[in-house]
Amino acid sequence: MTDSRESFCAAIAAAGINPPSAGDIPEGVIYRFNGTGKRGGTKNSWLVFFSDGNPSGRFGSWDMGIDCTWSVKSDDELTPAEREAMRERVRAAQRMRDAETAKRNAGASVKANGIWAAGIPAVGHPYLKAKAVKAHGLRVGQWQKWDHDTGELLTLQNVLYVPMRDTTGKLWSLQGITIDGEKLFLAGGKVKACYHSIGRPSGRLIIGEGYATCATVHEATGDGVAVAFNSGNLDPVARALRAKYPCLSIIVAADDDHQTPGNPGLAAARVAAAAVGGSVALPDFTGLPRGPRDSDYNDLVRLAGKVKIGGAA
Repeated sequence: MTDSRESFCAAIAAAGINPPSAGDIPEGVIYRFNGTGKRGGTKNSWLVFFSDGNPSGRFGSWDMGIDCTWSVKSDDELTPAEREAMRERVRAAQRMRDAETAKRNAGASVKANGIWAAGIPAVGHPYLKAKAVKAHGLRVGQWQKWDHDTGELLTLQNVLYVPMRDTTGKLWSLQGITIDGEKLFLAGGKVKACYHSIGRPSGRLIIGEGYATCATVHEATGDGVAVAFNSGNLDPVARALRAKYPCLSIIVAADDDHQTPGNPGLAAARVAAAAVGGSVALPDFTGLPRGPRDSDYNDLVRLAGKVKIGGAA
């Protein structure tokens, strides 16, 4: 039994998650643990382990987006009965993980609403000044963050709060932005299909990644803009907004990650646009003194002094 748990832990480590002690792993229930290997922090990873018959399990990390299944035997070595038992265990682990995810999301929503209620309207924040954009519905206040070097819980001051809501307006989580531009998220907070809206859509709706990019686009065009927070959330947000606004034209304002292999910003924007019958707009730096980190519409305005949002990229 211990050997199978140790093999399970080795598979967890191979996936890039710091595993718990083999002796701490329970039988047949979900177990949460800190998979970062750093001091302090939250239990951001999970596992479900079964030792009887063919030892197997499932594990993952909410923060890293990892979800893996594991078995002592390979699929080719399983008998038909073992293979069916394995499938049922995978389904059981999925149900447990989904229930735990919903619990984490609900807890983060309660926390987010408390933090949001204690915040005050953001005025003259250093990050907004640095990006030369306004505070469109943002608040500011304190934020707690673990110092992984010391294991201490720090309280940061003057942090911007960007609300993360679904299409019904429910507040699920917050993004925090420090005066130095560091991006923070609430542990356990729901991100998928959540966004921050700037302005009201009329005729067309634009979706982008970061707050500064989206605020820049709104201020330049007057269009309603949705902040998706990261490239991986462009597609879920686009689908959610297409369901809410079936007749609007949707444009995805891509980050041009030209220095990153595969250009993930542009690739994700194209996937999102294709899913909703929309188009992609890409910042055009032609003829400008573009630096290696200049990738979005906020960078374009800083260099060119203006921005135009078209389609098809």
